[in-house]
Amino acid sequence: MEHQKMNNVNAAVELFRDKCACSQAIFATYGPSWGVDHDQALKIAAGFGGGMRLGEVCGAVTGAFMVLGLARCDSKCNKPEGRIKVSEDVKTFVLEFKKRNGTVLCREILGCDISTPEGMKTAQEKGLFSTTCEKIVKDAAEILEGMLQLS
Repeated sequence: MEHQKMNNVNAAVELFRDKCACSQAIFATYGPSWGVDHDQALKIAAGFGGGMRLGEVCGAVTGAFMVLGLARCDSKCNKPEGRIKVSEDVKTFVLEFKKRNGTVLCREILGCDISTPEGMKTAQEKGLFSTTCEKIVKDAAEILEGMLQLS
């Protein structure tokens, strides 16, 4: 099982390196295990990268939330009681992610606001997408792996 865990983490990082958004890298790696094919996962997660390009909640985090929804919800997820497990797991994920990174907000992780031209320029000039964001994708995948192994 440890080998598969590393394969998934590495696969997410590789997707990100291949220019997928952080959200796509996470969701397209894990979505197929719950019946969402790779191409569909890429489409669903496309708008969440860079904190929805607003510097809000990190796309790797929202990608993980989507995976947790697939993994933890059943046909009763249209009712509050059917979302209890996923809500608990989202909180657990956020706590661990914050332990590692201090925040879930893209602009705080990067130290600049990519929703502005100046912030985007700073992120590009400092190479933050290939350094900071790659680490964030890896962190999100590792946390998710640990949580999914417990199920």
